[in-house]
Order: sequence, then structure tokens, then C-alpha cells
Amino acid sequence: MSSNESVLSLILTLHSLELSETSIHSAFIFGLLAYLIILLSNLTVAFTICCNRNLHKPMYILLLNMPINDTIGATSFFPQLLYSIWCQNRSISYSACFLQGLFVHIYGGASYVILTAMACDRYIAICYPLRYSAFMTNNNLLRIITGMWFIHFIIIFVLFLLLLPYKICKTYMDELICYNPSIMKIVCEDTRVNNIYGLFILCFYHIVSLSIVAFTYIHILITCITKKQSDAKNKALQTCGTHLVVFLFLEFNSFFPLIAHRSEYVPAYLRRIFSTSLMVFPPIVNPLVYGFKTKEIRQNIVICFKRRIGSV
Repeated sequence: MSSNESVLSLILTLHSLELSETSIHSAFIFGLLAYLIILLSNLTVAFTICCNRNLHKPMYILLLNMPINDTIGATSFFPQLLYSIWCQNRSISYSACFLQGLFVHIYGGASYVILTAMACDRYIAICYPLRYSAFMTNNNLLRIITGMWFIHFIIIFVLFLLLLPYKICKTYMDELICYNPSIMKIVCEDTRVNNIYGLFILCFYHIVSLSIVAFTYIHILITCITKKQSDAKNKALQTCGTHLVVFLFLEFNSFFPLIAHRSEYVPAYLRRIFSTSLMVFPPIVNPLVYGFKTKEIRQNIVICFKRRIGSV
């Protein structure tokens, strides 16, 4: 490979989708519908929270970050996938692959940060209800949201900044999507620093988030049991149940492919399935679990829909 050739202009080849001629159009339509459903459902939830003042509460403002983040994640994945299906071309420039990987990690890491912040919010609301309004003021909420996104962006930005000086010695990637571990596999230099920093990020997001979520859920359940209030129990169980399912699904789906890259015993197809499902299922499920299933959001969506119908 010519030394004068810019790394960012290199053309890479992702793993084949292995679609037959008869299934190309079906796969494209299915992928397009999935992407449109993700956009419609997440933007509906985000628009509803933004446009209704009765939803301008800490819980819903924190929740607003979820559909925005899911839209970022889906948009980093589906357009390139749909192009590949339609054109039957798995080529991608290194610069596009680099950007896709950057936004994939922004999406994945932000999912942990948002779910952790939401768990802390519910912990304060249920365990310390008298202090909730004093602590979760508008200024504090703004500091929390700004701080968590700023720290997250810096961590992921540094991760990909470390990739820039390296030379690329391979053009084939055994993955369906670009992200940091898959990019490091086509680098022909020593990536020890990247591996150490990657392990630090892995521990930071997974261990810290899991510890905080476990701590908050345990205290929420203890509070409800000691108070012996059926309403509080139902509220806590509903909050913990849905939140825990979403968090554990994210935990397993994201943790498995990252660990699989460091093991020679995990089949490549399993790694591809889990890394791809992380980009598809959470953006579809989250608006259903956190948006349409939440009574106040659902009611406001219905009201907005009726207003639109009435104005036509």
C-alpha cells in the first residue's frame, strides 16, 4: 500500500451480508421499515416530551436523552446497511468507517450513562421523596445532563483519537459494522495503549453502571418493603422491572462482542449477531418501554394525535 496514500481515503470491505438475489429487495424493505419505525417512535416520544410543559419534569427530561441517543445509534447503522443491501456493495471508506465507529461508541456508552442517571433519579424520588424537589432543580438537572454527556464525549473522543496515527495494513474487516475493536484488527502496529485504554473504558461503563444500578434497585426495594405501602411497591416494581430488563439486555448485548474480540474461542457469527442486535433492538424497544408504556407520555401522545386529526 502506497505510503503517500491517505489512510482516511482507504477503501475497506466489510463482511458479506450473504444475501441471495431473491432476498435483496425483501431485506432492503425490512431494514427500511425498521429504520423508519425507530425514527418515528423515538422522535414521537422526544417531540411529546419537548412540547408538553406537564412533562418538563426531571424524570422525563432525563428520559428525553434516550430517544435522541437511540436515533443517533440507528442513524449510524441503518443508512450504510441499506446502501450495502441495495447496491450489493460492502465497501466503505476508512473515514466513513471511522465516523461510524465513533457514533456507535457514542450511542453505546451514552445508553449506559442515561440508564444510570435514570436509576439515580428514581432512587432519590422513591427513597428520599422530601428531598427530591430540592435536589433535582432545573439547574442541577442541567448540570447532570451536561456533565454526563461532556465526560462521555471526551472518553469516546480520546478512544478514537488514539487510532489516528496508526497505519492500516488490511482492507477486509470480518464484521458487519465498524467499531473500535474491529478497526484495531486491521491496524498493523502495536495497539497496546489502545487495548489498555479500551479495557479501562470497558470497566468504567460496565462495572460502574452495574454497581450504581444494583445499589439503587436494592435500596428502592428495601424502602418499599420497610414502608409497606402497596402504591410504593407497585411503583418501584414497575420502575425496577422495566429498567432492569432494558439495562441487562444492553449489558449482555454490548459486553459480549467486546469480550469476544479478545477471545479466539467465540465464533465470529455470534459476535456479529450481538453487535448488530445492539443497533436494532434497543432503539425499537426503548420507546415502547419508556415512552408509550408510560401513562403521562401515552396520554399526551393521544392528545397531540387527536389535535392533529381535528385540525385536518
